[in-house]
Amino acid sequence: MESVAVLIVGAGPAGLATAACLSQFAIPYVIVERESCSASLWRNRAYDRLKLHLAKEFCELPHMSYPVDAPIYIPKNLFVKYLDDYVEHFNIQPKYLTCVESSTYDNDEKCWSIVAKDMSKCTTVKFTAKFLVVASGENSAENIPMIPGLESFPGDVIHSSSYKSGKSYSGKNVLVVGSGNSGMEIAYDLATHGANTSVVIRSPIHVMTKELIHLGMTLAHHLPLNLVDKLLVMAAYLIFGDLSRHGITRPKMGPMTLKAETGRSAVIDVGTVGLIKKGIIKVSISLT
Repeated sequence: MESVAVLIVGAGPAGLATAACLSQFAIPYVIVERESCSASLWRNRAYDRLKLHLAKEFCELPHMSYPVDAPIYIPKNLFVKYLDDYVEHFNIQPKYLTCVESSTYDNDEKCWSIVAKDMSKCTTVKFTAKFLVVASGENSAENIPMIPGLESFPGDVIHSSSYKSGKSYSGKNVLVVGSGNSGMEIAYDLATHGANTSVVIRSPIHVMTKELIHLGMTLAHHLPLNLVDKLLVMAAYLIFGDLSRHGITRPKMGPMTLKAETGRSAVIDVGTVGLIKKGIIKVSISLT
C-alpha cells in the first residue's frame, strides 16, 4: 500500500499539467498511466495531418510556453515534442503500464482507496490518497456503433483513432461516419488522396474557420456569449453561405454557448466544405 497526497490517473496533457502545478507547491503526487508512454492518444492514435485547432496561446500547459518560433497552430509532432519537454522540465515520472481498476472513498478516513494493476509485472498495486484526479481523457475510448449488416461487410472497418493517412485509400470508395472535427478532416484527407469519399452528417453542426474560433475565444473575455455567437454565425454565413442545400444545417444554439453547455465543439473547416460544394465529397444524412 502506497500512501500519497494526490493520485493522478492519466499522463495526457491534463494529467501532466496537474502534476506540474502540484510540483510548484511542493505537493507530493503519484501519476499512473495505463499505456507505455505519456500522451499516448497524440503519439499513437492521431492522424498524420492533425494540428491543434486552437491557436497556441489557448493550448499551452501551465508554467511553460511554446518556443518563440512555434507556429500559431501547432502540428501533432511539435505538440508531442512540447509535452516531452514538459515532462522533462518538471521531472514528471509517471508509473506506466499501470491501470486503475477501482477506487473507493472512505468517508470516515476522508481518503481514497485505489486498486490498480501493474501490467508489466501482472501484480496488484494499492494506493491511498487524500485527493484523486481523473485525467483519463474525454476521447480515450473508441466507439464503433453496432450498425446492422456491419458484421458481414466485406471491406475494412476502422475507427478514426486507427486512421493515419489517405494514401492507401486512393481510388477506393470510403464512407466516413461522423461529422465532428476528426470525421470532416479525415474526409478531406481521403478526398485529396484520391478516394471516392462520402460523409454521414446526421446532426446539425457549426462550421467555422480557425480564425473565427480564435476571434470568438478572444471576444468571449469581453462580451456576453450570446453576442459572440451572433457575430460568429453571421461571419460564418458570409464565408460559407447557406450550407443547408449541401446537407449541413446549424444548431439552434450558438457555437460558443453549445461548447460551454454541452461540450460539443464547432467543426473547424480545413477545406472539406469547399470539396462538398464541388461534389468531390458527397454528403449523406443517414446510414440507411
